[in-house]
Parts: sequence; C-alpha cells; structure tokens
Amino acid sequence: MALTKYNWILALITICFCVSSFMNGANDVANSYATSVAARTLTMPQVGFLAMVTEFVGAVALGNRVTNTIKNGIISIKRFNGNPGSLMLAMAAAEFGSASWLAIATSVGYPVSTTQTIVGALIGVGFAADSPVTWEWKSGSVSQVAASWFIAPLLAGCFAAIVFSTIKFGVLERSNPFALGMMAIPFYLAFTCAVLALFMVVEAPSAPSLEEFGAGKAVGIVLGVFFGILLLAYVFVRPYLHRRLVKGDSRIKFYHIPLGPLLMRDDPPLYLPAKADGVIVIDYYENAYSTKDSSVEHLSDSEKDVAISTSLEKANPLVVPTARNRIVTPEERFLAPSKHLPAVHPSRLYGFLKYFLFQGVTRDCVSHEDPRLQATHARCKVYDNRTEHLFTYCQVLSAMLMSIAHGSNDVANAIGPWAATYSTWRANEVATKVPTPVWMLVIAGFLLGAGFWFFGFKIIRALGNRITQMSPSRGFSTELGAAITVLLASRVGLPVSTTQCLAGATVGVALMNFDVRAVNWRQILFIFSGWILTLPCAGLLSGLVMAMALNAPHL
Repeated sequence: MALTKYNWILALITICFCVSSFMNGANDVANSYATSVAARTLTMPQVGFLAMVTEFVGAVALGNRVTNTIKNGIISIKRFNGNPGSLMLAMAAAEFGSASWLAIATSVGYPVSTTQTIVGALIGVGFAADSPVTWEWKSGSVSQVAASWFIAPLLAGCFAAIVFSTIKFGVLERSNPFALGMMAIPFYLAFTCAVLALFMVVEAPSAPSLEEFGAGKAVGIVLGVFFGILLLAYVFVRPYLHRRLVKGDSRIKFYHIPLGPLLMRDDPPLYLPAKADGVIVIDYYENAYSTKDSSVEHLSDSEKDVAISTSLEKANPLVVPTARNRIVTPEERFLAPSKHLPAVHPSRLYGFLKYFLFQGVTRDCVSHEDPRLQATHARCKVYDNRTEHLFTYCQVLSAMLMSIAHGSNDVANAIGPWAATYSTWRANEVATKVPTPVWMLVIAGFLLGAGFWFFGFKIIRALGNRITQMSPSRGFSTELGAAITVLLASRVGLPVSTTQCLAGATVGVALMNFDVRAVNWRQILFIFSGWILTLPCAGLLSGLVMAMALNAPHL
C-alpha cells in the first residue's frame, strides 16, 4: 500500500530529480565535448545535438536496471529500517543538496563531479540523521573519494601523455607528418572503437562482469572490432581523406565516406555535394585572443620572445596580426533585431523563443580576452593543419565514447534517490536495491542532454583552451586517455570522476610541450577548488535540510 501521506515528499524529490539531472547534463556532460569545441573540431550546435543523442543512448541502452539506494554504501541504511518515511525524507534532502550544488557550481563555471556531489549530499544526510558514515579505506568510501582528487588526474595525465607521445613523435614531428598521419589514422580509429567495445562488453552498468562474460570472449570481441574497423577505415575512410585532403576536393563531406573506393575516380558520383570553392581545412591554431589588440605588442618582452620563437619553430609562422572575428552573441542575433518592437509583437515573441531554445548552443566558447592565456598558448607547439585534421575523426569518436560512458554510469546519480523514494512510497517499506524502470532512464537521459543544450557552454568555457592550447590531436589524446582511466579505475573499484580525468588528461597532454608554463595553472587551481568544495557544500546543503525537517516543531 502506498505511503499516500508522504505524497508531498515524492512531489518535492521529483522536482529535485529533474533539476539534478538537468544540471548533471549542464556540468558533467560538457566534460566529454569540451576539448572538441576548444580544438574547433565541432561547433556548439553540433555538440549539442551529439550530446542529446549519446547521453540518451548511454542512459537508456546501457544504464543500470537496478540502482543502489545509498550510493557506494557511503552511509548505513540500517538507520532507516522500519521507518520508510524517514528514508524518503533523507533521499529528498540528498537530491535537493545535489541539485542545488550542481546549479551553483555550473553558474560559476566549476566543473565538478556529479558522483562526488551525491556522495557529499548523502554524507550530510547521514550526519543529520545520525547514520554511520563509511570513512575507512574501502570501495566507494569517503577516503577513496578524497584520494581520487589526486589519483584520477595523475593516472589520466599519464595515459593521455602516452597516447599523445605516440602521435607527437610518430607523426607530428616527423619530416612528412601528413603522409605518416594518413597511414596511422586507421589504427587510431580502430583502437578508439576497440576501447568503446570493451566498455560496452564488460564495463557498462547493465553488462555482465568480466568474470561472468569470460575474458576470452571479451578479448575476441575487442580484437574483432579492432581489425574490423581497421579494414573499414582502409577501404572507406582513407579514400575519403585522400580525395578531400590530397586532391583538395571541397565538395566531399563526411557523408560521402560510404562511397569508399569510388572516391578514387577522377569524377566520383557524389550525392549532395558541397560547394566546390569551400574551405577544405580550417586553421586549428587560429588566434583565440578576441580583443581589438590581438598582436603580441601588448605582451612583456619575455612573453613576446616566447610567442615568436615557439610559433616560428618548425617553420610555422606566427598568425597574430589581426583579432579573431568576433562571434555574434545570442542577444545580438535573436533579441536585438526586434528590440524596438512592443513586447507582445509576434516578431519579438518569436525572437524570445529562438533565444530561449538556441542561446546555449550559439555562444562563443573558444575566444578569450586574457593576455596571460595568450602567452600560455604561445608556448605550445604548432603542427601541420592537414595532419591535425586527420585526428578530428578520432576526436569525435572518443568524445562520443566519453559521453556514452557518462550517460550509462552517471545517470544513477540522479535516479538513485528518486528511484529509492518512489519504490519505498509504493511498497511502504525501506528498499535497499530498487528496480529502475526504463521510463525513468528515458526521462533522465533526455534531461542530461537538455541540460547540456541550454547551459553546457559554461563548463565548455572553463575547460579546453582555458587550460592550454587545444588542437584535434591533443583533444583526441585527452579524451582517449581519460576514457582509458575511467575503464581501468572501474575495474579496481576506484570512484574516479570523468571531470577529474579530463582535467588531468589535459594537463598531461599540455606538459608534452616540455614547458610547465604551457599550462594555465590558475585555471587548474580554480577547477581543483571546485572538487574540494563539492563534498562539504553538497553535504551542508542536504544536511541542513534534513536536520531542519527532522527537528521542525509541529502542531
């Protein structure tokens, strides 16, 4: 029999669940695509569409069908045995604390861990309810969460640096980087897909464990995917790249890849061809400094020398005489044209509607106005644009891998408390493990993508080229290094965060310039402070709500 007298708790936690899922998307989803935007591989509208798809697929197709009531067993559920109403209240307070902190962090640009946010919220609830908290070193404990602040970035930095070193020394810094890149890109595509296959086979929450599935079968599937994609890349991708980059045919677009060998003809049968005089390869090292004075004259003598000498290295000219073209803001695009009209005029209302729907994916997340960041970027080596373009395809794949993994894993952060409350409300008893209906995953998956669509730009700006100069090869290495770290950490039970892995991987790639000043350490300190504040802030918010509810006077 349902606990109808606690309908108000169910209603409140439903609202908090929607906000938490939405803000989870706005904050954590942006981690997956930040380097793709910063490297100019993808535009914000493209990323917004991809995020809606990949997060939904990850949550619904791979999300866990059974959710633990207490995340990581961080507090003891025994405190609530025989008192289902108190458990519902505790979960509502935790969901409120998580949603509130994610909203605050996103508004100020803190890339935080949603997993550690809900853990912090549960700790606050545990204190308020006098429930024991797991402090000792064990899977998912507070001590492991704190250790992950250092372990996750370090591991991800090492893996990302290893991946980028193979590209840097094997391709980019060789005498013929483009030719070597054409030979190597099928292997990087195949390896990226193999990592995705490994995740889907044994690491997705809905997948069987490696022991249950069998190591031999897993290896067979991963190797099959690797060699299968390698063959497809040679048959279909290489002819496409040869036609576009070697022959300079700007009519060729990604949707022509299925033509494969036909693209080697002098006049291939193209469907929906692009403009013949279009841009073939953009400048991935275009100056992102967006003020009127974007020359190096405003820099100090030492910073100017570094900018010039670094950019001239390997015969790459320094392109800084003119400012980056300013991107029109959403306010200018959607609101300004009808600003003179009455508020109820159809044209102005239509402008408001377009602004509401598209302001989140039409903002400039690449340009900056920080001269010190410009000096940091100038310390990063510049590589051949055509070679960099080869890695855009790998980068898109790796970003999608990270997003699918996030959708499947982190969907439980928002759903857990809500599912526990809903099951407890229906059964009138405390639930320790609760079924997660598909309709819950559908709602959460949609809200994850929607959160990024509307507010993901805030975290996109905080990551990417705010840390270092980003390019497709660097972005791909960052994302793949972080993905490998998440996979390995999950095997050994470390509660790592994609946020921490992406930040650490970005630093690892930046240090491959062999110059510590190629990293914006001020931004790293800002991001790290967000990690430190997450546990106490989320815990304080949820704990205060729980304590007030438990001790409130009543008639």
